[in-house]
Amino acid sequence: MPERGDEAGWRIVESEIVIETPHLRLRRDDIALPGGQRIANYYVRESRGFAVIFALTADERVVLVEQYKHGIGRTVLELPAGAIDPGETPQECAARELAEETGYRSPGALEHVATYVTDPTNSDARFHLFFAPSAAPAGAQHLEITENITVSEVPLDELRGLVRDGRIEVSSHVAAIYVMLDRLGRLA
Repeated sequence: MPERGDEAGWRIVESEIVIETPHLRLRRDDIALPGGQRIANYYVRESRGFAVIFALTADERVVLVEQYKHGIGRTVLELPAGAIDPGETPQECAARELAEETGYRSPGALEHVATYVTDPTNSDARFHLFFAPSAAPAGAQHLEITENITVSEVPLDELRGLVRDGRIEVSSHVAAIYVMLDRLGRLA
């Protein structure tokens, strides 16, 4: 596998982590381009990635969460999702986040649908989409200190309308919803 940047001829001359917290890891690179030009202070947000879970109940209702997101300073409606913890696989993360955020579980292992790049210009993050069929309430939520989540269910056939009218607007969740609607034969 080529080193980072080798594919396009970009070469990292110097690199250092300038911020490392539980919520953000930021790397500063100095880069030499193929034509000889140099770019100093090119910042990249590093990430272990995150899982997005499309949880569908037996009666074809989609589990949604509504919560405040500090980055944009307001509440959003989205699918259950969360960051991958150190040493955790994307699938383990998906099952954990579904249970923690919603109290729902799906019988058997969650199905990995696809992995997508989120912001390749300034981040190495990927999101992993998982399908949780026959999801059902199985316990209480176990929220982190930053979470205050309201759980709801919406009929599968009404989900596209929530994206179209902007009530669901987080790009990774919009993509996940359209991928799953297509997979379930509900885009027509």
